[in-house]
Amino acid sequence: MWYYITKVVVSAFLIVAISEIAKRNSLIGAILASVPLISIIAIIWVYLETGDIAKISVLAANIFWFVLPSLAFFITLPILLKMGLHFYWSLSLSVCVTVICYYAMLLALKLLGIEL
Repeated sequence: MWYYITKVVVSAFLIVAISEIAKRNSLIGAILASVPLISIIAIIWVYLETGDIAKISVLAANIFWFVLPSLAFFITLPILLKMGLHFYWSLSLSVCVTVICYYAMLLALKLLGIEL
């Protein structure tokens, strides 16, 4: 139980720290947020829990394929905000575009014969 509490606290601390830094300096906040912290944390947790290098390798490879469609969010959100769309609408539509891109990536990988 303490292990799961530790996982939550460490993960939450990093998210809060980055958001607080971003309020003061958006460049440093963006750099920290762009580092694949969630992926790194997930890889560490999986390794600590399983010690299975093969699982880590598969996880890292799968993450690679889904970084590309996730970029749609960071393209769509600023465009919608600059168009004057309300923040929550922009955020929601950006998430929807990203989900569509994830499905498109899954379809493309399947068509290319790449199994995840």
